Amino acid sequence: METSGGIVAGISGRYATALYQLAQDAKATDKVAASLAALTAALAESADLKSLINSPLIDRADAGKAVAATAKAMKLDKLTSNFLGVLAQGRRLAVLPAIIADFGKLSAAARGEVTAHVTSARKLDAKQTSALLAQLKTGLGRDVALDLHVDPEILGGLVVRVGSRMIDSSIATKLNTLGQRLKG
Repeated sequence: METSGGIVAGISGRYATALYQLAQDAKATDKVAASLAALTAALAESADLKSLINSPLIDRADAGKAVAATAKAMKLDKLTSNFLGVLAQGRRLAVLPAIIADFGKLSAAARGEVTAHVTSARKLDAKQTSALLAQLKTGLGRDVALDLHVDPEILGGLVVRVGSRMIDSSIATKLNTLGQRLKG
């Protein structure tokens, strides 16, 4: 998978590309993607895991042992487990969230999908999510993966970003625009 198309870049892009290529060679992209999704969920829930990947005080050997134990406890696939060990030895665990995001971009590109980054004021329910997905698929003419985020500061509405295009229908932006117009 080439990274020159601007899909991924930097350290996280190089690691994600290497992992993606290894997963393709092993015909294990779905297993690796599932393991990475489990890691993302664990990082969101576990302060200890977040601390492990971000702490510069944990030496390589201890980090390696900790990620091996974590991978075993989470029943991650062998390729992902080994990859975590490589990250620990290279002191690159802090880049893991970006690597996971870049792996997702590479997977989506291989499937012909685009990712829509959607920010809403509150969590969208299943009906809203499926309606949004259908509308984006129709509008873009291709399969769409949603990356959903919640930001109460937008007050309401949605901010949707696909590539370099952005649609901002948030109430906060509308209020700011109205305020600017009223100022003259």
